[in-house]
Amino acid sequence: MMATTLITVAPTGAEVSKRDAPALPVTLDELVVAAKECEAVGASVIHIHIRDDEAKPTLDLGRLKETTRAIREGTGLIVQLSSGGAVTDPEEHRLAVLDAAPDMASCTMGTVNFGDDVFMNRWAFIVELHTRMQSKGIVPEYEIFDLGHLAALERLLNKYGLPAGGHVHVDFVMGVPGGMPGTVEALVACKAALTNLPEGTTFSATGIGRTTLPVLMASLAAGGHLRVGMEDTVTYARSQPVESNAQLVARAASFARLAQRPPMAPADARRLLGIARG
Repeated sequence: MMATTLITVAPTGAEVSKRDAPALPVTLDELVVAAKECEAVGASVIHIHIRDDEAKPTLDLGRLKETTRAIREGTGLIVQLSSGGAVTDPEEHRLAVLDAAPDMASCTMGTVNFGDDVFMNRWAFIVELHTRMQSKGIVPEYEIFDLGHLAALERLLNKYGLPAGGHVHVDFVMGVPGGMPGTVEALVACKAALTNLPEGTTFSATGIGRTTLPVLMASLAAGGHLRVGMEDTVTYARSQPVESNAQLVARAASFARLAQRPPMAPADARRLLGIARG
């Protein structure tokens, strides 16, 4: 079991509106403030979606480059850009995210129903994303929305080789309507399937909505890492809105300390994930 816990914060996402969650960081200044606050209470990775001037999701490359630069200048966090964007974003825009030169980027390992929508990830697109990250030295986080996505990852690595940095890290995204449930049983099944992946593969887990706390505690108990943030939940407790992303990171860090696996420093996270920058 790991001695420390890697905590990723996903502060914005592409689904939540500023109107429904006033604390959601949607401007660059808000995002930098949130990043600094989250680093101070235990985050080591920031998973970034960006918004346009109307607070709508965008994959504008200029904004992505500006955001990456600002987070690097203002914090020591590992910058992980979402290659998922919104479910309506075309593949070419999602691939172009890599041109912003982040430390990491997400790589979702299959198509999944996403509420009333479909999050499309064709095999050819996954291969292109994986191999472009290899060539650019960008470390992927493989996002797993269902058990079969781990079999797809095994196939990908066997055919196209290890990711940049040589270390395989996955994130179990649990509780999305249409994906796997946010339960202990689902997490245990996913962890068991990791035995088919390269030795030393690590995992984090994300619980969407009301599954946030059960997944957080199950992941810690199973030796995994954590992702929290307002992308995944805007409720801290029943009828209690989230005040800030730092509030969610601080709670995750508190649970990690109770599990005697305190938050991992960004420098240690870089070594774990095989990230050369920094």
